[in-house]
Amino acid sequence: MNIGIIDYGSGNLHSVHNAVRHAAAETNRDDHILRVTTAAELAACDQIILPGVGHFADCIAGLAAVDGLIETLNELVQEKARPFLGICVGMQLLADTGTEGGKTIAGLGWIPGQVKHLAGLIPTGDAASLKIPHMGWNHLHQHQPEHAVLANLPAQTQVYFVHSYMFELARSSDCLASASYGVDIPALIGRDNVLATQFHPEKSQQAGQIFLAGFLRWRP
Repeated sequence: MNIGIIDYGSGNLHSVHNAVRHAAAETNRDDHILRVTTAAELAACDQIILPGVGHFADCIAGLAAVDGLIETLNELVQEKARPFLGICVGMQLLADTGTEGGKTIAGLGWIPGQVKHLAGLIPTGDAASLKIPHMGWNHLHQHQPEHAVLANLPAQTQVYFVHSYMFELARSSDCLASASYGVDIPALIGRDNVLATQFHPEKSQQAGQIFLAGFLRWRP
């Protein structure tokens, strides 16, 4: 199996690559973990991972800058149903729109909703005591523990977050797990062959390895 990690200059590719490589070793399969920089390379992948750090606008622009990459992503994931995992901003890019600096920017539009700054979503009474970015370990509240990728994660597992924006979902059924930080943050979202995490599995130590191994075994 070819596991493609999309390299579009978003930053944390090295740590994601290492974490996926270790997770693949745990599955005892001969997977090929590939850094993908072109649409042609992406087309040869059986499973796809889209990492992302930084700003929504910069990340969507980075994807758009690679000739044919967004079109190939849409074809492989939306039409051919290849398993997909987005991480952090790679998750947020699945939204209809993101908001940054007063601007509204179009996302991939795979999961209905908007990405908004946490400061405007946390109730005023809690905001003073909660720092933004939301950074550190937090419990994962599983809404669909029967999901194959969550099956081996203990209840109330802690995972690692770094973010200032969150995905405000239009459909609550797309939230597979959440974390509490003044507001219920969608921590794992998905539908059909699409999964995406607000947390960083590559920084979540053993829990992250279990999660990534579950994704590699996943056959939606």
